[in-house]
Amino acid sequence: MHAARRTHRTRTAAALAAAAVLLGAVTTACGGKGGADGDGTAPDDKQAKASAPAQTYATDADLPESLAPDGTTVRVGSPDAKTVVHVYEDMRCPVCERFETQGGGEALREMVRSGQVRAEYTLASFLDDKLGGQGSKKAANALRAALDAGRFVELHDALFAHQPDESVDGYTDAFLLRTASQVPGLRGAGFDAAVKGMKHRSFVSASEKAFDTSGATGTPTLKVNGKIVPQNLANGIFDKTSFPMVIGSMSQ
Repeated sequence: MHAARRTHRTRTAAALAAAAVLLGAVTTACGGKGGADGDGTAPDDKQAKASAPAQTYATDADLPESLAPDGTTVRVGSPDAKTVVHVYEDMRCPVCERFETQGGGEALREMVRSGQVRAEYTLASFLDDKLGGQGSKKAANALRAALDAGRFVELHDALFAHQPDESVDGYTDAFLLRTASQVPGLRGAGFDAAVKGMKHRSFVSASEKAFDTSGATGTPTLKVNGKIVPQNLANGIFDKTSFPMVIGSMSQ
């Protein structure tokens, strides 16, 4: 068993290294003639900037989080990352849980911590309409409240780690608050009130509309630098070893 684990780690490290090469090829690509480029930056300065090591983050808690100007996209990771992986998820979706806890999600977090990739999230809630209940909406609202506290990533991962069966509509206020207690520094009067009062209801509605107009036909759907991962590569996003290769190939 231990040997198998070492082999898995070796393969994952190799995949991440391969993806880093692919990503690096994108960021160091050159064009144009001698002299200053169109933005007034000398080529030597640009080359130095492109070759500078990416800022890395030791833990998920260290990752910067922000809400994009569109008011629905949650950004996680370096603002200078050259590759952006946009994830469309419904918190009740069991396939999203599979992605986040059994393969690609773990690889994505590693890539985001490396500083070369930024993750962005749009939280859909269509399963509430399909299955009944309010769990998707309540979970999205709680995650928006966690973003205010700089704890989006930690709560996002905790909710998927303990995801109720989609048919149960288990993301109740009590469940959300109990799970939030696992995230250091999150619980407090403001967060608790936001969860119980659906403070971010407008964000939840706008996020569902953003999903509806995104071109995504289900969850999870991933875009890499604005391009939807095609069907022939879709299976690769669920495997920790192949995920970095999928992202790297689409970043070229």
